[in-house]
Amino acid sequence: MSIADIKKTAETKMAKTIEAFKGELQKIRTGRAHPGILDQVHVDYYGSMVPISQVANVTLLDARTISVQPWEKGMGPKIEKAIRESDLGLNPSSQGDLLRVPMPALTEERRKDLTKVVRHAGEDARIATRNLRRDANEHLKKLLKDKEISEDDERRALEQLQRLTDGTIAEIDRLVSGKEAEILAV
Repeated sequence: MSIADIKKTAETKMAKTIEAFKGELQKIRTGRAHPGILDQVHVDYYGSMVPISQVANVTLLDARTISVQPWEKGMGPKIEKAIRESDLGLNPSSQGDLLRVPMPALTEERRKDLTKVVRHAGEDARIATRNLRRDANEHLKKLLKDKEISEDDERRALEQLQRLTDGTIAEIDRLVSGKEAEILAV
């Protein structure tokens, strides 16, 4: 494995860490409705658990209401039960075939709890990034020990890796502060 391979691998994995963190942030509910909130809710569809988006059309009716339109007649009650039993705190109401999922307003206390959740998820992403840096550093030290690279090459590669890590952590911090501002906005 060369220095370029190690850097490329670290870069790719750090980009995946940021993408996973963005996905995690989307699951955290703010006061506004977002169809992606229901992505992690699974419903029983003929014996197998599938995401709601695979058995129904999920759209926004307005800024605070999500509509769920099942593709099959009998799926409405199952989808309603799945949303109700999820840990999202949502209470769908049925209107014929259409399910309306209103987003309850967040209390000040709940907003503060959600900012703590966001900060914790951000710290987990930072830890994952630092672990990737550590793994790459170990690979570089092994190359040096095996005399495949010089000390100068190792030092330069470590500095580049540190810059990459700093940039990734700065992006995570930016995402955390943006999500906190979104949650705290009334």
